[in-house]
Amino acid sequence: MSLSEKERFIGILRDYRGILTKIIRSYCKNPDDWKDLEQEIVIQLWRALKNYDATYKLSTWVYRIALNVAISHYRQGLKRKNDAPLEEALFQVTADPAEELYTERRELLYGFITKLNEFDKAVIILYLEANSQKEIAEIMGISETNVSTRLHRIKTKLKSLFSTFNHV
Repeated sequence: MSLSEKERFIGILRDYRGILTKIIRSYCKNPDDWKDLEQEIVIQLWRALKNYDATYKLSTWVYRIALNVAISHYRQGLKRKNDAPLEEALFQVTADPAEELYTERRELLYGFITKLNEFDKAVIILYLEANSQKEIAEIMGISETNVSTRLHRIKTKLKSLFSTFNHV
């Protein structure tokens, strides 16, 4: 590949680092394995770059590849039963009490998200990244109606988990 293609690839990684990190941390509970999954995703993105069809949105292409690799990695992890709790390493705690409360709730949210099935986990992560239902439908290969229904069910389930947690 040419230098311009390499620079473009580095730009893609930089632009999508945030979502890649969220996908990695949602599908890989063991912090020791995060780098491995990140490497797998980067390798697959690099291999697929030459086949990227510019008629499709770049974000859709990145999300699909990253999610497919993460789901595959997650399934392998289920076979090994090797994952540690996600809550141990997801976010750093700050000294500001308001920030600590926000961080604690965010940790809980992502902890609850790890309990969702693979498909719902992908849908809610894309939603939390401010993707429209249309974009989520394109990325996941389902209808907008299906996205809407799934989001409603996921939100209901997450609210229930929060409610149960708050009453304990």
